[in-house]
Amino acid sequence: MEASLAAEAKALLASARALLLELSEEGVEAIPREAIRPAEAAPPSHQPSLIDAAPWPERPTLEQVRGVLGECRRCRLASGRTHIVFGDGSPDAELLFIGEGPGETEDRRGLPFVGRAGELLTQMIEKGLGIPRSSVYICNVVKCRPPNNRTPLADEVGACSPFLDGQIAAVAPRVIVALGKPAASRLLGRDVPITKVRGVWHEYRGIPLLPTFHPAFLLRQYTPENRRLVWQDLKAALARARGGA
Repeated sequence: MEASLAAEAKALLASARALLLELSEEGVEAIPREAIRPAEAAPPSHQPSLIDAAPWPERPTLEQVRGVLGECRRCRLASGRTHIVFGDGSPDAELLFIGEGPGETEDRRGLPFVGRAGELLTQMIEKGLGIPRSSVYICNVVKCRPPNNRTPLADEVGACSPFLDGQIAAVAPRVIVALGKPAASRLLGRDVPITKVRGVWHEYRGIPLLPTFHPAFLLRQYTPENRRLVWQDLKAALARARGGA
């Protein structure tokens, strides 16, 4: 029991540290008291099935991954959700966009990136890149909305990780675009400042990976320079997906 409590405390501290770093990068100096809420207690112990720990087949289908996810209650986020937000788009997409987690609108509708940030992402894909949103695949690191849109905790990310990896294996994209710090940190396997890794090519399981700013960040910091950087990143991602350098 003591080891379990220590592990949970460590996860909470790591999440808080990551959130403070991100807020500092974005110039946030204070958080309203009403936005701060304690995390719900984790649900009673979940006994993972073999598929939770085992690797997926070389290329599962999205339907297979969604079927194993089921009505997931593997972490505390399940207790506050309206819908599981699995993913949206083409199962054969060249580009895979991965965000942090569902927001209020996404939780209500059961689809990723359909709120204000999603509208901006859709504009960047369709008007900027000139391709239909339906031709890409979009999902999040966690499939249930964190309370008050807080950053997902380490154990929550861990509970969803097999399903994110299943989606990546199912789509087999040519390029992954990580939207924001939590997604980039999950895929790079370490806590990273998005301002340092944005626009720098990496790999995830052999797939080219390009971190960029989250559309929600652009809505808060909608400057010509930030727009230029994200536009530059998206053009580079599409060019590489289509065989460019």
